[in-house]
Order: sequence, then structure tokens, then C-alpha cells
Amino acid sequence: MLEKLLLPEIRELIAERDVDTLRDVLNRWEPADLGMLFDDLSSEEDLVAFQCLDAPRAARAFEYLEWSVQEQLSRLLPEPDLRFILNELSPDDRTAFLSGFGPEEIERLLTLLTPENQRVARSLLAYGEGTVGRLMTPDLIAVREEWTITDVLKHVRAVGRDSESLNAVYVLDDSHHLIDDIRMREILLAPPDAQVRSLMNGQFVALRVTDAETTAVELFRKYDRSVLPVVDSKGVLVGVVTVDDVLDVAEETATREAQRFGGLEALDEPYIATPVGTLVRKRATWLVILFVGELLTATAMGFFEEEIEKAVVLALFVPLIISSGGNSGSQAATLIVRALAVGEIALRDWKLVLKRELFSGLLLGLVLGTIGFVRIALWSSFSSVYGPHWPLIGLTVAISLVGIVLWGTLSGSMLPFLIKRCGLDPATSSAPFVATLVDVTGLVIYFSVALLFLRGTLL
Repeated sequence: MLEKLLLPEIRELIAERDVDTLRDVLNRWEPADLGMLFDDLSSEEDLVAFQCLDAPRAARAFEYLEWSVQEQLSRLLPEPDLRFILNELSPDDRTAFLSGFGPEEIERLLTLLTPENQRVARSLLAYGEGTVGRLMTPDLIAVREEWTITDVLKHVRAVGRDSESLNAVYVLDDSHHLIDDIRMREILLAPPDAQVRSLMNGQFVALRVTDAETTAVELFRKYDRSVLPVVDSKGVLVGVVTVDDVLDVAEETATREAQRFGGLEALDEPYIATPVGTLVRKRATWLVILFVGELLTATAMGFFEEEIEKAVVLALFVPLIISSGGNSGSQAATLIVRALAVGEIALRDWKLVLKRELFSGLLLGLVLGTIGFVRIALWSSFSSVYGPHWPLIGLTVAISLVGIVLWGTLSGSMLPFLIKRCGLDPATSSAPFVATLVDVTGLVIYFSVALLFLRGTLL
């Protein structure tokens, strides 16, 4: 929280152009804290503050900036400064930065790189967007199985400074195929004259360059790793992916799912960076769909217009009926979508989920139905608003709630399975969509139950 506490002071120094004090203060900060600071400053303030940083610290801080801030600085910084930063970025962070631009701008920025960095950048950008190839870095430590531990440690000291991670070394054959990975802890604890093959067990986990980013998230979560190797279609080791990049993917995925579940298209940029026109367009599509769906609610009520005229008291419970069904459906959808996302359940588990939600929905409906009946009974003890037939009205509301909550629970739990079965994102089974569906059908259930119990009395 240091950057939050000092933000007013930093802004004051920038306004006064007190560059010496600003340089002295900012160069003491950790790059991650600087990243958060620059996210809170304006573009003009960013430029002043960024140019006060020592070159190596500026390059490290650049990695922690939101892409929108990186893009602004790339336009404002002098070319020599931008050239240094781009060449100092780790390959995976450089790829993430370049991926946000169009082809022409990418080519311009690539010309600022050294020939070797440009070669690496082009090779990583050649992989499809959203694949592991875009996440990885080629900076790793590879060894041979006939090497001794002493040979390995000498190699680590020689090339380890440029490696993305020192948590593991990777054993390759003569054709550069990955044949094993060994934790650095095992290397350090092994006898100096022992060979690498004595530590091998042939059991390792690797990603493929063509795997989706979400696959990397699943494997990191499953095997609790901080780094995983990446191989091509022939099993040749081409890079590694580290947990920090996977955490970014997990955060972006969770954000997209939350936005879709809220009833809008996922945003391609952060909220603040998204133009208002785009924001409206992303939200309007689902709003129109949900609005058209809600029009069916009016149609359903119009179908029972005669019953409502005879028993106006029924209309008093319409909001209660609609909200209870929508809430139960949204709860079920939230639970199932999240369970599918983290791998707790799979498509084959739909029957088990159906049974559980059938039982849960029935119990929840009985709880709400009982509360509704008791409320009507208590109110009727000192009020005549429900008339002499209040027991039948209470029974109508109670049974309707059981049916509607049960239907909402089943709809909310099964829709994600249906949508995933169609090859779509289950998050599109959003809470508003489920609520709209249950609103319409809930009214039909409510008035149908009313016809059954109140025919010959109020109806």
C-alpha cells in the first residue's frame, strides 16, 4: 500500500518538477510497487516519473504495468529509452506487450530489438493467440543425462542468470527431446560426482506449444508447480511457462467469466480503457435479449388476465414468486458454472448433479413455501386483506414456491451443462438469463396452481 499512501506526495513532486527528489524516492521502490503507482497516475505524470527511474529499474517496472499504460509510454518515451526497455524485457513479457498491437506497429517495435531478441520475439509471436506458445520463454537450463552434478552446477552458474527460473533443470537427449525434469533441490542435495541419470525417473509433466492457455492453468493447479516445460509436436523442448504468467491468465479468465455471468459480453480491455461506445455495445446485446425475454412475462400475465381481475390478491405475490425463482436459479447456475470451470465436475456428472439439485430444490422450496404460508396466516390474524379464503391463498403461494424454486434450481444447474455440451462457454448461462427464463415459467406455474386450488372460490 506504499504507493497509495505516497500518491499525493508523488503527484506534488511531479507538479513541481522536483526531478531530483522524485528520482531519489522512486528508485528505492520495488518494481511491482512502481507498476501500481504508474497505473494510478495520468499519462503525463507517468512520463515524468518513468524518466526519473534508472534504466534497469524502469525496464523491470515496465513489466508490471497494465498494457494500456505500457502502450501510452511506448508512444511518449524517446526511442533510445524504449529500445533499452524492449530489449531488457523477458521474452514472455515482451510477447504479451507486442501482442496488443496491430501488425504494422509490431513491425515498427520489432526493429528496435537486437537481432537475437527480434528472432525470439518473432518465433513466439508466430504461435496462435491464446496458446501456451505465447506465454512461454525460451530461457531455461537444459542438461544431458551423462553429466555429473558438478557439470550441472557449473552450467547453472554460467547461464542461470539469464534463465527465467532456477527451480528445475531439463534433461534432453541428443535430438533435444525432453526426457525428464529434475528439481533444483535434488541437484543441490546430490553427490557432486553423481550423474544426472541417477536422479531421473522418467516421469514429468509438460505443456505443448499449441495447448490453450486455460490448459496451462489446469496443469499448474493440478500439479502445484511454479514452472512447467513446453514441447513442440515432436517432443522437442522449446521453452518454459512460469506461474506468474499463468496467474495472469487465470485472472483474465475469471474476469471474462464474471462479466459473461453478469449478462454482458466479455470486455477485451480493462474497464477504464474501454471506450464508452464499446461498453454500451457489449452490454446492449444481452440487455436486448433479456428485455425481449421479459416481454414474455407480460404475455404470461395477460394470458391470466381474467383470473387476476377476479382475484386481485394474486397479483400481490407476483414479485415474490418471480424473485424466488430467479434467485434459486441464479444460485444453482453460479455453483455449477464455477464447479465446471475449476474441474470439480465434468459433463458426465450431469445425472449426479440433477439428483442433488432435485433434492436441494425441493427442500429449499419447502422452506420458502412454509415461510410464505406462515406469513399469510399471521397477517390474516389481524387483517382481512386476504379475505376468508386465506388458507387456500396461503396453500397456493406455498405450493407455487415449491414448484418454482425447484424449477429454478433445476434450470440453473442444467443450463450450464447444455451450453457446454454445445461447445460454448458455460458462463454464458448467466444469472440474468436464468432469472428471465424462470420469471416467465414461474408465472405460468403460479397461476396454474392458483386455478387448481382457487377454482370455485375466488376463481
